[in-house]
Amino acid sequence: MHIAVVGLSHRTAPVEIRERLSIPEQTMESSLQRLRSDEQVLEASILSTCNRLEIYALLRHPELGISAVGDFLSQVSGLSVDDLSPHLFTFHHEEAVAHLLRVAAGLDSLVLGEGQILSQVKKMVRLGQEHRSIGPILNRLLTQAVSTGKRVRTETNLGTGAVSISSAAVELAQLKVGQSRGIDELVPLDHEQVAVVGAGRMARLLLQHLQAKGCRGAVLLNRTVQRAEALAADFPALPVQCRPLSDLDHCLSTCSLVFTSTGAEEPIITADRLAALNRRSSLMLIDIGVPRNISPDAGELQGVDAFDVDDLQEVVARNQESRREIAQEAEGLLAEEARQFLEWWDGLEAVPLVNRLRHHLEDIREQELQKALSRMGPDLSARERKVVEALSKGIINKILHTPVTRLRAPQPRQQRHLAMKVMEELFELNEAGGEA
Repeated sequence: MHIAVVGLSHRTAPVEIRERLSIPEQTMESSLQRLRSDEQVLEASILSTCNRLEIYALLRHPELGISAVGDFLSQVSGLSVDDLSPHLFTFHHEEAVAHLLRVAAGLDSLVLGEGQILSQVKKMVRLGQEHRSIGPILNRLLTQAVSTGKRVRTETNLGTGAVSISSAAVELAQLKVGQSRGIDELVPLDHEQVAVVGAGRMARLLLQHLQAKGCRGAVLLNRTVQRAEALAADFPALPVQCRPLSDLDHCLSTCSLVFTSTGAEEPIITADRLAALNRRSSLMLIDIGVPRNISPDAGELQGVDAFDVDDLQEVVARNQESRREIAQEAEGLLAEEARQFLEWWDGLEAVPLVNRLRHHLEDIREQELQKALSRMGPDLSARERKVVEALSKGIINKILHTPVTRLRAPQPRQQRHLAMKVMEELFELNEAGGEA
């Protein structure tokens, strides 16, 4: 068996590639079933966010398994394997474990230390469990990744004041508004007419950061107005007008700053739509949806500035440097957690041998028990038979306890291999027929 991760992220692929590999929750079950239908994929889980699509898998054979995962990604994206391969990364075993832990801790995020990724890893675990695509190996690895992410946030200051994709989007707006005024710094958004399209988790964070950055009010558009109203109620200090998505054209005509974060599979704001409106002189569009909510050609119109998640690097770079020392501290914790998992994994190597030893001793116990019971004659009561049988099982368990514990304990692999070889020879446990 072999642990591997195959995927792409903001580090390896532009948004136009990432959006073709976005897997929404409603199709996650069928996607996991398709992955698991290949005999090379023993366990599988999928992490799908705006900045990454990663498949964690337990494979029967490394090369054949990686090929099967690559074929799956090609089918999902509609891209050939050759076109997709330059954007993919593949990590095996130790590197795969280390990568997952870094992702869960926020060390591989666009915004260093951002906290939303941990909840997304939790969701990956939940979906894998619900759809039964993960077994004991990945379940242990993924749950340890979640606990590691929590530990990093508890034991370091990496999560303190950490910015998210949403806050980076608001800072990008502040920076661009400032630059339009000839100021190369973040400025308040108190003079902007702001709209937020969508009422999900990202929209909530947008409203939170807009309020903190001096925004005086916002229009919140959503397909379901009631959901928008429920979200707006959590921000009593920020005047929020809730409108249906059908009012989008009106907002695009009257607002100066529009954020989008919806689950739409196709762009809801296009150049043609904007060209047909009687717009104000300038409009800034910031899209943090993947797939994108705003078509790439929208920014080509005069008076329209359009940005997507890949444009956030400009403001993210301003926040990264001060967090790198804290990130180094977190890396030490990750190394410790990775070592613990790999020691557990190495211990699994002894399981087949332990099982053969147990079966071997169980056969001896059963044979000797039957001999003893036959000598005791028919007068032995059922209760007495149970006592004698329990005694024999207890002896076997006591005999097994020390060698099993020693074999599975953390130790150099060479030392474990030597102990396994000695045990195989002493009890004649070679797989070819030592139990006969």
